[in-house]
Amino acid sequence: MNDNYLNKIINDDCLNHLSNLEESSIDLFLSDIPYGICLDDWDVLHNNTNSALLGTSPAQNGKNGFKRRGKPINGWSSADRNIGKEYQEWVQKWSDMVFPIMKEGAFQFVFGARRTIHRVVNAFENSGFLLKDILAWKKPSAHHRAQKFTNILRNRGLEEELEVWNGWRLGNLAPIYEPIAWFFKPYKITITDNILKHGVGAINTEECKINGSNPTNLLEFGFSKNENKLHEAQKPLELIEFLIKLTTRENQIVLDPFIGSGTTALAAKRLKRNFIGFEINEGYCNTAIERVDDKAAFPHFYELEKEHILF
Repeated sequence: MNDNYLNKIINDDCLNHLSNLEESSIDLFLSDIPYGICLDDWDVLHNNTNSALLGTSPAQNGKNGFKRRGKPINGWSSADRNIGKEYQEWVQKWSDMVFPIMKEGAFQFVFGARRTIHRVVNAFENSGFLLKDILAWKKPSAHHRAQKFTNILRNRGLEEELEVWNGWRLGNLAPIYEPIAWFFKPYKITITDNILKHGVGAINTEECKINGSNPTNLLEFGFSKNENKLHEAQKPLELIEFLIKLTTRENQIVLDPFIGSGTTALAAKRLKRNFIGFEINEGYCNTAIERVDDKAAFPHFYELEKEHILF
């Protein structure tokens, strides 16, 4: 059943296809899924009740890392209290479909947002997966998205309060890391017997040493100098390759149902793994296909021996 999908990126909603994949056939689930934090239209996974969502305000003008208006944590209306629940329900729709197609003992890496990753954990556990760890990807830099409180007071003409609140801001600390939930599908025998039977469940720390030391659950990877940003939520190729090398062997199958600009497929191809990918956005899907098929997309990555490339 996987032949129609193997080493292809399909432009469609993964919910229309996951049930077509063969049971117990996937060796690794690795996906930077939508976070449900209203980053863009594709990330609005709730019943929006306010027309201001994804608009702009004066505080956002000219700021690359803060381009669109999201919903405040406190919400605009009582309906916004359902956002987390609706996001979790959306995740479980497809995590229920992913569970039967994973091999017993196989791993799942799910990128998420700090405020919504617990919803992903709840959904995956409800589907039958077990949480192994929460990894942290430390980014090279992060935008500071906190407004100066004194600017707001000044705009209101509250001059007396300015000195009291000097140095205070509204917002968060710079978001320097993103969580990665690490799950596995339960197995019925011992872990050793399961690894020998299904070929999954172990981690290759020797292959993934960093500066000669075993890796930790804090992952520090940045974008290569020549690595073009093709998607607003794109992750570094080196980071995705690390996760694939850590948990799979050559010729095994990596599934990414939200493949975006195709980083997972490119990493799998470079590492001689097979991939299955879905992307609902036609533009990103075309970009992903071109990126995987066109060596010129990342010329310095292809200075490897010809036999290192999968196909």
